[in-house]
Amino acid sequence: MNKQPIGLFELWQETVDALTREGLLLCTVGADGKPNVMTIGWMSAGVIWGRPVVTVLVRPSRHSYGLLEQVGEFTVNVLPPQFDEAVQYCGGASGRDGDKFAHTSLTPAPAQKVRAPIVEQGVIHYECRVVHKNDVAPATLTPEIVAGAYPQGNFHRLYFGELLAVYAASDASEQLRSLSP
Repeated sequence: MNKQPIGLFELWQETVDALTREGLLLCTVGADGKPNVMTIGWMSAGVIWGRPVVTVLVRPSRHSYGLLEQVGEFTVNVLPPQFDEAVQYCGGASGRDGDKFAHTSLTPAPAQKVRAPIVEQGVIHYECRVVHKNDVAPATLTPEIVAGAYPQGNFHRLYFGELLAVYAASDASEQLRSLSP
């Protein structure tokens, strides 16, 4: 599928719509070059330090956490609805136990500017280099958030990734249209 560069936040509404439904796919890679993919349901973006930044949250218990610590680069991939089952699977299985790409028939493909791959079947891709990381401070969260999001602890680390490349399929909006409320 031919993909073209787009404005940094040109398809942000489509990205958020997908994020709040099935989730997005975060790709990482280890120092050994082995890729991993996991589903994310929390993410934000904006301009920090005069740079376009995407912030993703990853729990220390996740395989991707260790890979992000090793390499410090990631991609965020928006998939069309026909891949919802694959996105769900990637959120429940661990890359420690097997190759989620092989299990789902998703295809890792080289990214343009980072070592972590993109998911070829995606229609929007965000490539990021970690410029800051910060752990959630439990004592500063409201009790409702702790009770709802962290009943067993396992608090997230936030990875602030500078956007280095953003590109999409020319028909990304059409492929994602069924996601609109």
